[in-house]
Amino acid sequence: MAVLLQIKDAHKSYGDQVLLDGAEATIIDDVKVGFVGRNGAGKSTLLRILLGDEELDSGEIVRHPKLQMGYLRQHDPFNLGESAHEFLMRDSGQPDWKCGEVAGEFELKGAALDGPVQELSGGWQTRVKLAALLLHEPNLLLLDEPTNFLDLRTQILLEHFLRHYKQACLIVSHDRDFLSATCEHTLDLTRGKLTMYSGPINAFLESVSEQRERDERTNASVIAKQKQLQRFIDKNRANANTASQARSKAKQLERLQTTEIAGDEPTAFIRTPIVEPRRGAAIRCEELSIGYQDHTVATEIVLEIDHGERAAIVGDNGQGKTTFLRTVVDSLPPLSGNVRWGYHCDVGVYAQHVYTSLPAEQSVREYLEYHALPGTTTQAILKVAGSMLFQGAAVNKKIAVLSGGERARLCMAGLLLGDHNILVLDEPGNHLDVDTVEALANALVEYKGTVIFTSHDRHFMRRVATCVIEVRDGHVTNYGGDYEAYLYAVNKEIDEGERERQAGMSKALPGRRPKSVQRTPKRDERKIRKQLSKIEKTIARLDQEKTTFNAQLLQETDPEEALRLHNELTRVQSELADAEEEWCELQEELESAF
Repeated sequence: MAVLLQIKDAHKSYGDQVLLDGAEATIIDDVKVGFVGRNGAGKSTLLRILLGDEELDSGEIVRHPKLQMGYLRQHDPFNLGESAHEFLMRDSGQPDWKCGEVAGEFELKGAALDGPVQELSGGWQTRVKLAALLLHEPNLLLLDEPTNFLDLRTQILLEHFLRHYKQACLIVSHDRDFLSATCEHTLDLTRGKLTMYSGPINAFLESVSEQRERDERTNASVIAKQKQLQRFIDKNRANANTASQARSKAKQLERLQTTEIAGDEPTAFIRTPIVEPRRGAAIRCEELSIGYQDHTVATEIVLEIDHGERAAIVGDNGQGKTTFLRTVVDSLPPLSGNVRWGYHCDVGVYAQHVYTSLPAEQSVREYLEYHALPGTTTQAILKVAGSMLFQGAAVNKKIAVLSGGERARLCMAGLLLGDHNILVLDEPGNHLDVDTVEALANALVEYKGTVIFTSHDRHFMRRVATCVIEVRDGHVTNYGGDYEAYLYAVNKEIDEGERERQAGMSKALPGRRPKSVQRTPKRDERKIRKQLSKIEKTIARLDQEKTTFNAQLLQETDPEEALRLHNELTRVQSELADAEEEWCELQEELESAF
């Protein structure tokens, strides 16, 4: 297997913050790697370095001559009025049938494919961008937190695609289910060092936990031995008869060292407000309609959530999950109907429209002191700040200089200092690393109040949700099952859709849009089948040549030979496209004529 990319002795710092400290790693073709590490460890910075958007302070990135990276950027690349199909053809340079094939992998069809792409929701536009990225056929695909902006259905579609994708991938994500489903290797960035683990995320986390336990047992043994030696030294160094033994023990003590444990890094320990359990309905929606003046999102919502429930709000992007949450917390007025909270409900809200509008002039500490209950001690405030990774001088940082992730954690910390018995959380796991998401899930499971939340993280949803509210096709309804049942239903629906799509394309090459041909008089069926057989052999030969040339190009380092192979590959691809076109025309003639 060819080495696509090597990171050698990489160093990168921002002031006193060291992100890469002699980091080294190797990425080979055909391997899918999950890239993990704490928030702020430097994962996104390393991706930018690999893409050429930033430079190392020292060290080297060695790239294969034929390395072609693909990266999902967030800017809007669409032209005014163009359809998704037109954009895919323009952006990739691929023929229409190929664009249709890849678009079909993400359920882009009908109006979603042929209508104006800028009129699609953000979730569907993301599907279009993913299809465009994959049409460029990169041999190293970089995805930075894809589950932060992909809805459940698109995540599953992307997983299905990646399982059959034959090229290398480097995927940053805190979603264990997504990494487990797509990546067979794990790359960890901790304290500036890169470590490649030959196993999926769950095996990696289990290995880390076991190693930490071993290190803790070893350290306990070493510390006990150190204390024993120190007692001997203290007792005998002043005695002339035993001074030499004391000196010998002192040298032995110097050689005894404890192991630095990775888990000693700051870890978020999250505690939710302590509230009294309550019974009855926490919230009722009565004939509720939600949306905006020029656009109704959902109507006739009749819904009840009981105290103590942890209700997961689910649905595809663009269906109205956030609109529903904003309406129930009175951030957005209802179009009609009523939202009624139970008596003595104290609602705390964590949502993007909240944590992006924090007072810029306040410091972290000032913000938390303002939101803490009267009588809360400074020690308690600093403890909560530390649980959200604001430690030491970080508590004096102004909100104006905080990153999006830091603001999100600060908003969460402010909620924890209150006494809210209702928590409404819109994507609480975004901007949080794997350990912090797990700590949040543990805290919410123990919380005695009511939680209404959205998330794209399936592991988090499975851990926390006790009921599922689905927003779909203009309605908001209680799904009537747990999250596992909902996940099963979505997977089944996608599998059935893929089978229908494959069945519908069984009369031609997948996704093919053959050109219309002028009907000719009927020919002898045997002659057509003979010609089809001949072309099929040609396609098989050309396809093998294409595979061979691709493999040689990945390993070739001589520029002249690489140019020759590239020209040969271009010729073969052209001949292959012509042969496939002829095969489609003959197949259509055979089916329509006989």
